[in-house]
Amino acid sequence: MRADREAQLNGIWYEGQAAPWWLNSLVPLYRAGNCLDRWYKTRRMPDDLDDAYIIVVGNITVGGSGKTPLVTRLCRILRHAGFKPGVISRGYGRKERDLRLVSPASDPAKVGDEPLLIARQTGVPVIVSPNRCKAVEKLIGMGRNIVISDDGLQHYRLPRDLEICVVDGQRKFGNGKLLPAGPLREPLSRLETVDYVVVNGEDPVLAEVEDVTPMSLHGSILRSLKDGQNWRLSQFAGCSVNAVAGIGNPERFFKLLEHARIRVNRYPFPDHHAFTVSDFEPMDSNLPVLMTEKDAVKCKVLDLKNAWSLVVEAALPHAWESALVERIREEIA
Repeated sequence: MRADREAQLNGIWYEGQAAPWWLNSLVPLYRAGNCLDRWYKTRRMPDDLDDAYIIVVGNITVGGSGKTPLVTRLCRILRHAGFKPGVISRGYGRKERDLRLVSPASDPAKVGDEPLLIARQTGVPVIVSPNRCKAVEKLIGMGRNIVISDDGLQHYRLPRDLEICVVDGQRKFGNGKLLPAGPLREPLSRLETVDYVVVNGEDPVLAEVEDVTPMSLHGSILRSLKDGQNWRLSQFAGCSVNAVAGIGNPERFFKLLEHARIRVNRYPFPDHHAFTVSDFEPMDSNLPVLMTEKDAVKCKVLDLKNAWSLVVEAALPHAWESALVERIREEIA
């Protein structure tokens, strides 16, 4: 049901299908509610979180855009520069509502798939909580001097020193309409107020913004879910595989595999899908299963045979990374 609903909305938002009248009629209500929410949350912004430099990485569209790989990259470059970063996240899809420190051994159902992936990839403290301000307080108490919020561009109660908006270079802003008639959480004019616009994908040009930073995702290693051994992606060239993706834009993953000359049987799932063994029963059991790292953190416990995750890293211009680090140094000093 959810997958069918997402497919229908994607057709309207990104594929040129006409939106029904009632979707368009709801846009003014959404816009008014969004303005009221921003006004209310801004008035309730705490003033006691000055001991950490807060970076918000988010987007203005619904769905995935590449925020998590960027957060992971930021953690690495900031640690290398001598800072002590930590990450906060709502932990989308998790069952509990408490504040929790994520460990590499955490249950993804309790902490969320993306926070668990970040914790495993970076080794920095990751806190999940519906109250992002409380999560910042926790990280400050742990001695962190930089806090990166994975998503939260629209969480205006959270103070921030720097905003980075990530844009999917393939789908961009769809039909350019606000929810629910389009994929926009906020108007395109919001791009004028963020510090950086990072475009993830092969086409880093935006008509709406002149100054953008290109980001690309590179993956050349496949890691076995069973024993952790690594194979090069090129070793699967010419092979047929079952490709599984429960992310915001599954087609991006499928095309990455096809670019490596892999024959792909597509199995898209909703973002943050909670996988079960039954999801894999319709697939050809004689073929390997290739999936994203985000999906692998949930599928590892399923004991799948011949299943592999693609190890992906974000690449950004070195000059941009250096300038960002220098800017943070100057603003913290």
